[in-house]
Amino acid sequence: MDSRLRGNDKSGFAMTTIPKPSGKIRWIVCGLLFAAVVLSYVDRLVLPTLKPDLQARYGWSESGYADLAIWFQAGYGIAYVFFGRLIDRIGARAGYALAVTLWTIGHVAHIFFTSTAGMLLARIPLAIGEAGTFPAAIAATNEWFPKKERAFAIGIFNAGSNVGAILTPLIVPIIAVSLGWRWAFILTGLLTLVWLAAWLAFYRRPREKKSLTPEELAWIETDPVEPQRPVKWATLFRHRQTWAYMLGRFLIDPVWWTFLFWLPDFFNKQYGVKMLDFGPPLIAVYLLADVGSIAGGWTSSRLMGRGWSVNRARKSAMLLAALCAVPIAFATSAPSMWVAVGLIGLACAGHQGFSANLYALPGDVFPRWMAGSVVGLGGLSGAVGGMLMAKFAGVILETIGSYGPIFAVASVAYLVALAVIHLLLPRYQPVAIPLAESAA
Repeated sequence: MDSRLRGNDKSGFAMTTIPKPSGKIRWIVCGLLFAAVVLSYVDRLVLPTLKPDLQARYGWSESGYADLAIWFQAGYGIAYVFFGRLIDRIGARAGYALAVTLWTIGHVAHIFFTSTAGMLLARIPLAIGEAGTFPAAIAATNEWFPKKERAFAIGIFNAGSNVGAILTPLIVPIIAVSLGWRWAFILTGLLTLVWLAAWLAFYRRPREKKSLTPEELAWIETDPVEPQRPVKWATLFRHRQTWAYMLGRFLIDPVWWTFLFWLPDFFNKQYGVKMLDFGPPLIAVYLLADVGSIAGGWTSSRLMGRGWSVNRARKSAMLLAALCAVPIAFATSAPSMWVAVGLIGLACAGHQGFSANLYALPGDVFPRWMAGSVVGLGGLSGAVGGMLMAKFAGVILETIGSYGPIFAVASVAYLVALAVIHLLLPRYQPVAIPLAESAA
């Protein structure tokens, strides 16, 4: 590996003079990660898309549906921790394969139930499998991208969540109306199996990939890599970097979960939009979110390319993203559906831009061999926040019947998250783990 260094930036991150390579294998890997995130969101959003129809058909209550969201997030959060730890040990290739297998089983199992209590039996294995999506994707990104490209790569594959959210209201209602709602789960599950075959055939670590050029390998390995070492859980909680990431996820993830689980219902209740007509407003919302996802990662990468420190670049990008969420407080009083779509879409763009930079934090400040465990803790923290938000949403909708308080919370969540991150991590310094702390 070419180790020529120009020195360190003010945050302690090594800067290199290695030129960008001509090879593009790392971007094919990013494309596979993007496709996986697309499919994961399609699979988790089939039920929310069908919710108005199934609720009317089988008599589901708002609190019963909220319980589905709560238990999904509980399973997701707990499994997220263990997947993060597991992927640190077995790697992204095997970890992603395991995750996809589990979530596909749970996804297809929805066809056997009609009550919310029964659906829980399918949502939990779906949640457990999907919990591996981002730990595995971030582990793969840490393997295949240097710090200077990492947030951009995360922004690209994270944009898959929006593409999945766009595709779901386009394909699921058509399948449900023409073939029956159960076929929506079956056919989307088959797509995931196709991806799994492609992943196992293509993905390897960089040094195991024979088609990788020496120039691209040197670029990927720009950042110094420490030897793999086991680490105690207690060690992770001693560092402000862990708490900054966990609290950031606790504050912002609930907003995104709310969008995923309740947006079709919001458009149905607020504007009378039927299942076959969900496509246009949801597509517009998530197209804006896609722009935010890529722009958020690109912004910080661009700023670092101009010589900004990681600290200044990441936080500046997060501030811009956080400001995009503020106007959603006025979505319920919008004069038309499309004004509401614009406000919600802007908030979704803000979320994705913020997330692209927050998700990069473990890889920025922790050794690669620890990042998965930290990501897992962040996922658990985000899921706990999501469970609280789901309960809050269910109570608000059954008592007040308005999304106003829910959107008001969403409008300030990102500014609060950035403030907390900055207070805990004002200099964004990398973690140094003494050898004595890394014993198993």
